[in-house]
Amino acid sequence: QVQLVESGGGLVQAGGSHRLSCAASTSRFAINSMGWYRQAPGKQRELVAIITSGGSTNSGDSLKGRFTISRDNAANTVSLQMNSLKPEDTGVYVCVAGYGYYLELDSPWDAWGQGTQVTVSS
Repeated sequence: QVQLVESGGGLVQAGGSHRLSCAASTSRFAINSMGWYRQAPGKQRELVAIITSGGSTNSGDSLKGRFTISRDNAANTVSLQMNSLKPEDTGVYVCVAGYGYYLELDSPWDAWGQGTQVTVSS
């Protein structure tokens, strides 16, 4: 079972930038998809961004242009660079990983992280 460890959550001022990282433990099988979703209080979970080992990406419509996802296939890590942060970006950011090639949030992910809190103050 792959385990994911997220890092980088914290308090950020609106307009600022922040970076999240997620590392997957050693896997017997190739982890072809990694990504992030977020959950805000009282809201449904929302796709942030997903990236495959081949570099294909998908991200939430409202986040395009502000958030950038990247990954290191050899290290099985994925990072999320968040720029021009807004208070509505506040939430728990959860890392996901899958052996298949997934680009949608509602995919059969194989591992989930514990989540890391990002709070954007106005």
